[in-house]
Amino acid sequence: MKEVAARMPVPRALWCDFPLGRPLGRPGDVAFQRRVLDAAFALLDAPEPVLAEFPEAIVDEVDAPLACPMPARLDPNLPPAVDEMRGLRRAFDRAEAGGLRTAVDPTVVEAALRAFTAVADGTPWAEAGIPDNPVTAALAIRGYYEQAAAGLSEHVPAARSAESWFARETAAGTLMHRAQQVMKDSGAPFPLWFYLLPASQHRVT
Repeated sequence: MKEVAARMPVPRALWCDFPLGRPLGRPGDVAFQRRVLDAAFALLDAPEPVLAEFPEAIVDEVDAPLACPMPARLDPNLPPAVDEMRGLRRAFDRAEAGGLRTAVDPTVVEAALRAFTAVADGTPWAEAGIPDNPVTAALAIRGYYEQAAAGLSEHVPAARSAESWFARETAAGTLMHRAQQVMKDSGAPFPLWFYLLPASQHRVT
C-alpha cells in the first residue's frame, strides 16, 4: 500500500497498482512479472530513500464472483454446506493434481462446516466442536472452496473472484455469513466473528 510505504519510510519501495494478492502482476504473464522485478531491483542503485511507482496498472473485476458450475445435491439428509462440499471434492482433487495445493484437509473442512452449522442453528460457538479456533477453521473452509474453484474454472480467475464466489454463491458462504452474525450477536470476541469472512465480503445487516 502506497500510504503505508510512505509512512514507514523504507529505504526503497516500488508501489504497484495491482489487486491485493498479486504483488508481481498477472498470473502466468512472465514478461510482465519480469518488468516488475527489474523495476524493483533497479531501486538498489538509488542513492537515497525512494518510493517509486510502477508505470503499469492492473484493473481486474476483483469482486465479480467466478461463474462456476455447482454440483447438484447428493444427500438431502446432510446439511447443505456439507453436501455441497462433498460434491466439490472432485474439483478440489483435480486442482491438486494440477499442482495447486492449499494444505487443506477435507475431513477438517467437513467437521468445521458441521460445527458452524450448529453455531448458525443456535449452539454456542465454544460448544459447537469447531476444529482449532473459529478463524483457522474458516480459513480452511475458504481454502478448500478456492482450490475447488480453480478445479472448476477454465481460466486464471481475477483477483478475489474465487473469494467472492465462495462468499456470495455457495451454501458454505451463506452458512458462514449466518454463523458470523450469530457469533456477533451472542457477544463472541470481535476477532473470532469478524475474521470468519474477509472484510470485503461482510454483509451489512
